[in-house]
Amino acid sequence: MIPPDKFLLEETSLRTVSHYETNAERFRDGTSGHDVSQNVAALLNNISSKPPFNILDLGCGPGRDLKTFRDAGHIATGLDGSRAFVDMAKRHSGCDVWLQDFLELDLPTNRFDGIFANAVLFHVPSAKLERVLSTLHRALKNSGVLFTSNPRGDNREVWNGERFGAYYDLRQWQHYLTTAGFVEIEHYYRPTGLPRAQQSWLASVWRRVS
Repeated sequence: MIPPDKFLLEETSLRTVSHYETNAERFRDGTSGHDVSQNVAALLNNISSKPPFNILDLGCGPGRDLKTFRDAGHIATGLDGSRAFVDMAKRHSGCDVWLQDFLELDLPTNRFDGIFANAVLFHVPSAKLERVLSTLHRALKNSGVLFTSNPRGDNREVWNGERFGAYYDLRQWQHYLTTAGFVEIEHYYRPTGLPRAQQSWLASVWRRVS
């Protein structure tokens, strides 16, 4: 893994968000039809409280999944670092959407039954990941559930064009989450039905237990 001092941490956020700002409409159009129902179900089916659930869609982008949660009757809140995405998500879902930098999250304590972090936490450098995960832990109610999905790799942190990415294997990701106080419920690889070498996404579900 590349040591944290090889990156200007603020730059990882600024450049990545700028990329999404510039390509917001293209990203929305290119991802609107993606089927993430397996991931949505993995979160909702593991929440033990009674619905409707209070859900945070972290990195909600244009609001596709945010609208899914709201249409299912839940109290959904979005959060994104891109102002363009925040505006799109508000219009598309009708939900409250917060504009925040992922590296400087400011979340209410004990607020959410579930947090949906689909294809977002891999943009957080390892030097900031402990802080981010601790913030998510505090934002969940006791026994609340965190869903994560990230492209998997060999624990390298690299730039892909203008987007920063950290690509963890299962063992390293488990280390970060358990250190932050989460207990694993399950994990799986996507897309389903393909050989493991072609399953480029690692999804995992975690519970706050204290």
